Amino acid sequence: MFSKEESRQLRQEFWTSFGKSFPRKWILYDTKLKGFSFKFHFDTKRALVALDLEDDLENRITYWEKLQALKSILTDDYLLEAIFDEIHILENHKEISRIYVPLEAKVSIHNKNSWQVVMEFFNVKMTLFEAFFEEYRDVIDG
Repeated sequence: MFSKEESRQLRQEFWTSFGKSFPRKWILYDTKLKGFSFKFHFDTKRALVALDLEDDLENRITYWEKLQALKSILTDDYLLEAIFDEIHILENHKEISRIYVPLEAKVSIHNKNSWQVVMEFFNVKMTLFEAFFEEYRDVIDG
């Protein structure tokens, strides 16, 4: 078991190491679309990359319908394993819509031996997610 401080330090070390290993500017929150953001998630049980729709319900539905229309392109040409979750409840009980790709390996941010696998997964999958977004941004925003 790790103390809160040890856990915080490990998390900080992971994200610093990831930034140094893959030094590039990710889109993440800078999509220019309200409530539309990309996220990396890594905790003691899993790792995933996600596209979250967190705005008001009307905007979420609008974006969700456009992403549903592009689903076959996303899953055929970019991220075969993408999971579409129209109603996703966050730990804070907030309801969002999420498209995500989980890492199917057993990993933990507390286990440095799993870090390299997660970093490579993040780099590959987020690069593909961003490529899809850049290619179809006008459709999503239109």
